[in-house]
Amino acid sequence: MVATETQMVHLTEKAVAELQKIIANEGSDDLGLRVFVSPGGCSGLNYGMSLEEESDEGDFVVQQEGLKIYIDEFSANFVKGSQIDYMSGLMGAGFTVHNPNAKKSCACGQSFDTGENTATAQKCS
Repeated sequence: MVATETQMVHLTEKAVAELQKIIANEGSDDLGLRVFVSPGGCSGLNYGMSLEEESDEGDFVVQQEGLKIYIDEFSANFVKGSQIDYMSGLMGAGFTVHNPNAKKSCACGQSFDTGENTATAQKCS
């Protein structure tokens, strides 16, 4: 399934530039960014990202600036409408998700709750 940027997720200019650098360093133009959600974390759901060569059956595929973003159907329910940004600062650098579906999130920014997943929350360590 091909989704448009506004339907699923959108990369900021910084995120596009950083992802293009990462893919160039990997030496494979066929790589895409997989964005996924898994149960866990102190708020109930965790974000995850990885580089993959192709989409899986049933994935939503977002295309932006020549980049491909793969999102499985489960994760799509939680990240639809999100913006992915790249931040760098004194405490480190990385991709971050600005998710309009999140009702609350953990201080680390990697865990969030949509109001329907509190049963999967875990104690912070």
